[in-house]
Amino acid sequence: MSTDQPNSRRRFLRTSVALVPIASVAGCDLRSSSPSATTAGNAPAAADAERAPYKPTFFDAKEWAFVQAAADRLIPADAEGPGALEAGVPEFIDRQMETPYAHGATWYMQGPFQQGVPELGYQLKLVPRDIYRLGIAAVNRYCEKAHGKAFADLDAPTRDAVLGDLEKGAAQIDDVPPGVFFGQLLQNTREGYFCDPVHGGNHGMAAWKMIGFPGARADFMDFVNQNGKPYPYGPVSINGERS
Repeated sequence: MSTDQPNSRRRFLRTSVALVPIASVAGCDLRSSSPSATTAGNAPAAADAERAPYKPTFFDAKEWAFVQAAADRLIPADAEGPGALEAGVPEFIDRQMETPYAHGATWYMQGPFQQGVPELGYQLKLVPRDIYRLGIAAVNRYCEKAHGKAFADLDAPTRDAVLGDLEKGAAQIDDVPPGVFFGQLLQNTREGYFCDPVHGGNHGMAAWKMIGFPGARADFMDFVNQNGKPYPYGPVSINGERS
């Protein structure tokens, strides 16, 4: 959480890369989320300079304000690297809502829906789009009742406290279990921070540079047996951008 010291926060981010397997960026359907204006080989600085302000297609204005405010507290910017907002995490999440992943297209959704033991996995009838739509509204109602303001209008310490209560299951919200909503938000924030830029997040591959990840380079044979030696080259995106 954002109350940690910067170094421990960055250690958490580096460790969390292991929690974002290729299959989870899974959720990133290249066919439906690939930006049409990206040109292979463009310098990240030029691409960022030309980047128009993103307009969400799934989230409405209140939902978009929530996603931005929450992502900013989950991965805030510091001296070591960009935060979730600078990396484009909200854009990534919004674009994911129009993919088969967010519609639960590959999930078995015929029921019965009942509470099961954790070993049985996810048991709710809600797909990711539903979790966000219902969860954001529920958290805003909770914040307005407890603090007199919507989540995005709260100060940073109060937002941190609300997110902490969601994580622990202590926040009394309806429609979506608080831990499920927080877990969905945190997982997608991680994915958007570390994904290939083709999916809308990790602008300029800054997160990859921060952790020394090479990206989609084609050949690593010269480095296979150089255990522990830092990789000397910057990352390359799927579209061929270099940094």
